[in-house]
Amino acid sequence: MDTNSAATIFASLSQPTRLDVFRMLIEAGPDGMSSGDIGDRMGIKPNTMSVNLKQLLHSGLVRNERRGRQVYYFADMAAVGSLLSYLMQDCCGGRPELCSPVINELACGC
Repeated sequence: MDTNSAATIFASLSQPTRLDVFRMLIEAGPDGMSSGDIGDRMGIKPNTMSVNLKQLLHSGLVRNERRGRQVYYFADMAAVGSLLSYLMQDCCGGRPELCSPVINELACGC
């Protein structure tokens, strides 16, 4: 990951609806969610939801898959990992023990 890619991701997440959608997709896990279900759950019209999902797709944080007539969206966990790795690559000036609290906070307890 490079600075421009990270900036694109942060720009896409800087809008509250897109941030909420992304967090919802992380929660949905590998099952993902249809665009209609996302819009219904958030109370957002389909055309508005489409614009927000397109922005998340462009950032690389989300991928989609057509299943019949429905389009399902998924958080791209590899992209999340790349972003976190980019942010932490020079963590604490070579003192990894200082990064432990951050790493522990990120550890999934599920």
